[in-house]
Formats: sequence, structure tokens, C-alpha cells
Amino acid sequence: MRADIFCRVVDNYGDIGVCWRLARRLAQGRGWDVRLWVDDLSSFTRIQPGIVPGAARQRLAGIDIVHWSDAPDPALTARDVVIEAFACDPPEVFLASMRLTHPAWINLEYLSAEAWVENCHGLPSQRPDGLVKHFFFPGFTPATGGLLREPGLSAERDALQASADSQASFLRSLGVDEALLLRRRDGARAVSLFCYPSAPAADLVAALSADPRPSVLLVPEGIAPGLEAACAEPGAPALARLPFVAQPDFDRLLWCCDLNFVRGEDSFVRAAWAARPLVWQIYPQDENVHLEKLDAWLARYPAPEAAHALIRAWNQPEAGGTAGALSAALAPAAWEAWAEAARLWDARQAAQPDLAENLADFCADLAKKR
Repeated sequence: MRADIFCRVVDNYGDIGVCWRLARRLAQGRGWDVRLWVDDLSSFTRIQPGIVPGAARQRLAGIDIVHWSDAPDPALTARDVVIEAFACDPPEVFLASMRLTHPAWINLEYLSAEAWVENCHGLPSQRPDGLVKHFFFPGFTPATGGLLREPGLSAERDALQASADSQASFLRSLGVDEALLLRRRDGARAVSLFCYPSAPAADLVAALSADPRPSVLLVPEGIAPGLEAACAEPGAPALARLPFVAQPDFDRLLWCCDLNFVRGEDSFVRAAWAARPLVWQIYPQDENVHLEKLDAWLARYPAPEAAHALIRAWNQPEAGGTAGALSAALAPAAWEAWAEAARLWDARQAAQPDLAENLADFCADLAKKR
């Protein structure tokens, strides 16, 4: 298959994060010839070293990468499959070429645990111009498209998590100093934080400061500014600022941590594959629609109520209560139940085919019907 994937970067890293993982999975896992259109190469550079921000066209990891500009090259016409991520709509000049060849056209939708997704997954939408768009929903059940997951991921994760020396070596490569590595080796809880500006990060520091178990807080540069002052107080968690890294290294960071605070879609899924407790900050939407999506996922996530209460509080900072909820979730009995739930959640989801395989098979079936 020859495919075009279109990506508009709306939320800095989440959109391109999903699309870049998908492009690599289809190219490396199914042998597809993939062309990835991206409108914001600067954000792309933060999660993939080697991307040239000013290049109109470049190739990396076997993927043809096109800067999606206001005047796209009309010579780049549609191929066998067109995947638009999150309803971003290909440009009109490209649509004109699609009307000549009628490729399999996929709208890769946002991830949701809501029940209605199963009924809409795979449905066609007939357009007046004769083109047909199919809706493909990531999800958590066999009736959806599944989640992106690379072959061998569990084995690689388990090997790293089984080796304290390998974890220390990896964290050292990210710039974590020896004092913090020693603190972690002595039993401190490693906590990663990747959040939106609205997250109650100060409450997180307060709760970790009150926890009997010391903590090491690992945070990317530019995320939750102002933590330095809070973490300078006596008893506060030790803070390590980390550079933005390529996606495989971000995965390894999550594997090294005992608790992961993540945001959006891509990092949320990757935290689930870490098989460790996670707190998800869902992307905010008008009229609190996102909270309904959050509740739909929590209804499936087998963590104890203390963890659910923390996740809800983290997503409603205006209501307060995050510090108390975190303290309750870190209590020994709740924490042990949460850790077991994280392992169970990972195993259940890993037993299903991944999104790239499901999508490739779906497109192959569409091609047979053309």
C-alpha cells in the first residue's frame, strides 16, 4: 500500500505524536510506502531529532515527510490510502486528485471510551462528489480500532523495568544527576509530569512533600514553570528538568517511573503501556464535554476509587482537592491496588490487535471492494 497521512498540529505534540507513530508502524510493520504531511515542523522537531524545520520535503526513518503549506505541490497526488488525522481535511488540490482515483479515505478519529464509538467505528460517509470517507476510531474494545502498540514493546519494557542499572543509565543519559539517582535507588518514588498549564502542579508538590515516601519529580523543560521554587522547600520532591526526547525515549522514561502524570492522547496511551499507575489530564473542551469522556474511560479502568478520585480532581483543579486525593491514592493499600490495576489494564489491552494492524487490514478490505 502507498499512503498519505495528513496532520495538522493543534496541541503542540499530541497530533504529530500519534501520526508519527502510526506512519512508522505502517511503514516498518506492514511495509507501506508512507508520505506524512505536517503543517508544523517546529513542533515535530521536539519529539523527533533529525527533522529539518525549514525543509519542504525530507525523508526520515523510511517516511517521506512533506511540509503541508497553503500551496501544496499539485504533483503530489493521492495514492492508495489517504488518512486524515482528527478531521483535518486534505487541501482542495489534493482532493481533486482523489476524485480521479478514489483511494481508501480514512478519518482517524480521537480516542474515546464512550459506548457510541463502537457503533460508529468503520462507518462510511458518502460525499456529493462521489468520494467516500470512512471513520476509524481508536478505542479499548475489539469493536473499535484499538491502540497503537509496537511489536515487542512489552518485552523491551519488562527488561528495562527489571534492571535498576539500566534505568539509572538511561536517566543519566537524560541529564538526571547522581544525587537524584541515588535518592531513587534508596527507595524514592519516581514521578513523571507532563501536563497542560491548567494542571494543579503546586498541589502535586504539596502532596508529594507530605508523603512519607520521598519522591523524585521528572518534568520536561517548559512544563509547569515555577516548580523550582516549590521543590526548593524542605521535604519537597527533588526536581529534575529533562529535555524533550524522541518517542522511544519518552516511552522509556515512563517505564522508569512509578507514577506517570500525562496529558492528551499519545502520552496517555504510552503511559498505559508502562503498566504503572497513571493520572490522565484529558484535553479540555467547551462545556466540560471532556469530563464525560474521562468518566467513560474511568468506568473501564480497574483502578481503586482513590485513584479515580485523584484523576477526577486533577482534571477539575478549580474545585480543589488534588493534594488530598493524591495522598489517599498513595496510601499503601490503595497504591498496591492501583499498581495491580495498571498491570491488569496493560495486559487486557495488549491482548488485542494494535491500531496499525487493524487499520491496515481495514484498508486492505476496502481495496478489495473497489
